[in-house]
Amino acid sequence: YMPVQEFGNAFSTFIAQNFGAARYDRIHRGVRSAFVTAVVFSLLVSVLVFVFAEPLMLIFVRPDETEIIAVGMAYLRIEGAFYCGIGILFLLYGYYRAIRMPGMSVVLTVVSLGTRVALSYWLAGIPAIGVIGIWWSIPIGWFIADVIGIIYYKQLKKETAKEVPAP
Repeated sequence: YMPVQEFGNAFSTFIAQNFGAARYDRIHRGVRSAFVTAVVFSLLVSVLVFVFAEPLMLIFVRPDETEIIAVGMAYLRIEGAFYCGIGILFLLYGYYRAIRMPGMSVVLTVVSLGTRVALSYWLAGIPAIGVIGIWWSIPIGWFIADVIGIIYYKQLKKETAKEVPAP
């Protein structure tokens, strides 16, 4: 998570500086650029984690622990395939902190974690799904929080466009 988390922190600084200077045009261009960059990077990491799941597990587990390796690989391939979900979420956290709406970052965190906990509990209780349901709850929580954050961003963008006169 660290690379996309730090990218989100840098993005927050960029947004805050331009928000303070009322450079909304730069903010909108920066948002597009940051989202494309984060998604491309995240997709690359997802592919690498998927392809190299076994060697990654072998960093932490002995080669003879085949059951643990298989379980870990399944986890890495499920969560790792959706790495862009957390990448986008870190951008949204940074964006809302930068425009002086830290409460929205908290809302997105609660949605993401709350969904994860509720779904984990529910899905793990279904015998046909079991522990894999816990792993699926993570990207589902990211996705739901991302959708909420993006919808709210688009609403704010519409409101900002009405308030700021065109050049």
